[in-house]
Amino acid sequence: MALDFVAGCLGGVAGVLVGHPFDTVKVRLQVQNSDQPRYRGTVHCFRSIIRQESIFGLYKGIGSPMMGLTFINAIVFGVQGNTMRYLGKDTPLNQFLAGAAAGGIQCVICCPMELAKTRMQLQGMGEYQVKSKVYKNSLDCLIRIYKKQGIRGINKGMVTTIFREIPAFGFYFLTYDCLTRALHCEPDDSYVIPKLLFAGGMSGIASWISTYPIDVIKSRMQADGVGGINQYSGIMDCIRQSYQKEGWPVFTKGLTSTLLRAFPVNAATFATVTLFLMYTRADDDCKELETASTIQQHSSL
Repeated sequence: MALDFVAGCLGGVAGVLVGHPFDTVKVRLQVQNSDQPRYRGTVHCFRSIIRQESIFGLYKGIGSPMMGLTFINAIVFGVQGNTMRYLGKDTPLNQFLAGAAAGGIQCVICCPMELAKTRMQLQGMGEYQVKSKVYKNSLDCLIRIYKKQGIRGINKGMVTTIFREIPAFGFYFLTYDCLTRALHCEPDDSYVIPKLLFAGGMSGIASWISTYPIDVIKSRMQADGVGGINQYSGIMDCIRQSYQKEGWPVFTKGLTSTLLRAFPVNAATFATVTLFLMYTRADDDCKELETASTIQQHSSL
C-alpha cells in the first residue's frame, strides 16, 4: 500500500520536470486576449518566452506543481491502487472507477495548486526581468489570495476542476490498463520500458482530449481577476463570453502544446511508477520465497 504512494511521488517529480515548460505555454495561449493576441501559436509562444523572459520563463510557477504534483500523484496512485484492491476484480470498468475516485479526491490539493501556478505563469509576461512582482512565489501567492478572499479565493475554479479531473483520471487509468494488456507488458520483456512509455504517453493524451474544453474554462476562471479586473460572473458566463467572442475554436486553445506535453510527462510518470512497483514487488516476492524456503529447511531438520 505504501509503495503506491512512494511510486506516485517519484512519478510526479519526473512528470513535472519534463512537462512544466509545455504547461506554461498552454496557460499563456488559453488566457491571452483574443482582440490583441500576444502569441500566434505554440512555437511562437515558446520562442517569445525564451527570447523575452529567458529559458527560466518557461519554468515560472514550477514551485507549486513540484510541491503539489508529487503529493497529488502519491494520492492518485495510492487511492487508485487501494480502490482497485477494494473493488476486487481487475476489469476495465473498475480501472475507470478507481481512476475517477482518485481524480475526485486529489482536487482538494490540485485546485489551489493550479490557481497559484496559473497566477505565477501570467506574472511578468514579456519581461526578461520581472520589474514588479505581485507574488514572490507560489506559497506567497496562495497566502495573499487567502488574505484577500479567504477559503473561497484559493479554491477558485474548484467546480470546473472536479468536472475535469473525475472523468479525465477515469480515462487515464482505463487507457493505460487497456494498452499495457494489449502490448503484453511483462517484467521479463526486453521491450517493457518503451512499451510502458508508449502506454503512459497515450494515456495522457486520451485523458486530456476527453476533458480539454473544461480545462480552458478552468484556466480562464482562475486567471480572472489578475490586474484587479473581473471579467466573468461564473462558469456559464465564462463559457458564453468565450464562445461569443472566439467561437468553437476557443475550447481547443493551447491544445497542441498540451498534447505535446501530455505524451512525455505521462510516459515518464507511468513508466517510473510501474517500473518502481514492478521491481520492488518482485524483490518482496523473492524475499518471501527465501523466508518460506528457510522455514521449510528448519522444519525438516
